[in-house]
Amino acid sequence: MSSIRTVAVIGATGMLGRPVTNALTNAGFAVRVIARDPASARRLFPQADVVPGDLTDVSSLIPALQEQDAVYLNLSVGQTERPADFHTETDGIRNLLQAARQTSLKRIGYLSSLVMNYQGMNGFYWWVFGVKQEAVRLLTASGIPHSIFYSSTFMESLLYTQRQRNWIMLAGTSPVQLHYIAGQDYGRQVARAFQIAVDGQNQAYVIQGPEPLTQTEAARQLARHYTKAKLSVITTPHWILKMAGQLAPLINYGAHITEALNMYPETFGAEQTWQDLGKPSLTIKAFAEQA
Repeated sequence: MSSIRTVAVIGATGMLGRPVTNALTNAGFAVRVIARDPASARRLFPQADVVPGDLTDVSSLIPALQEQDAVYLNLSVGQTERPADFHTETDGIRNLLQAARQTSLKRIGYLSSLVMNYQGMNGFYWWVFGVKQEAVRLLTASGIPHSIFYSSTFMESLLYTQRQRNWIMLAGTSPVQLHYIAGQDYGRQVARAFQIAVDGQNQAYVIQGPEPLTQTEAARQLARHYTKAKLSVITTPHWILKMAGQLAPLINYGAHITEALNMYPETFGAEQTWQDLGKPSLTIKAFAEQA
């Protein structure tokens, strides 16, 4: 049995951090939320212990990690970040590791991705994927036991990232099927991973949902079954997004991530995950109906 009883979460207030934090609480862990804005975090997680902490400041992380068995990281590269900026997934992780070595932390959990493996295919290179690959390298080289979750695309991205008012925005069409996963299912898998983690041993899991769908199929299903508003799917040629991205960092980010998602040949690899952590149950239809 795992000796993990207390789990700190960094990134709890984000789109994917919330379901993980709630799942950890529901699984019986004593959850501590480390947040730059503790007041806002307390409103979201009244049952959690909320403390101040910032990945840019090692001195703030040391007390925040005290008496914690594990920490879970829900981090991302901001869409307007530039290569020379501070990145939570590299600079922040370095600070976290420095702080962790001054505490009794037993394990670090981290949300990574599958699509970053498109780096180097078809001549594709994007510095953001370089950051994500470096994050994995830092954790695996740290000597601290880790649990890394390599996820497919989240259903929440369709509803909260790609949605603009009553439209779900796609860039280009692709025959590639993605195994969309709901944050709620993923959160339960993270909690289970911590429950079964063996002290001193690492974990690496592929995170994928129950049905393979192209982006167009997924977007249309979400629009069809979403009950709170009438949604439509709009597809813009990818070359237009790529040209516009030369002028705007935000659009440039979208051009790169959509190119990778359109082209990365994702295959199913979550057999062991489902065996160890449970099979996800939410389809796009079920997610849309309860969202």
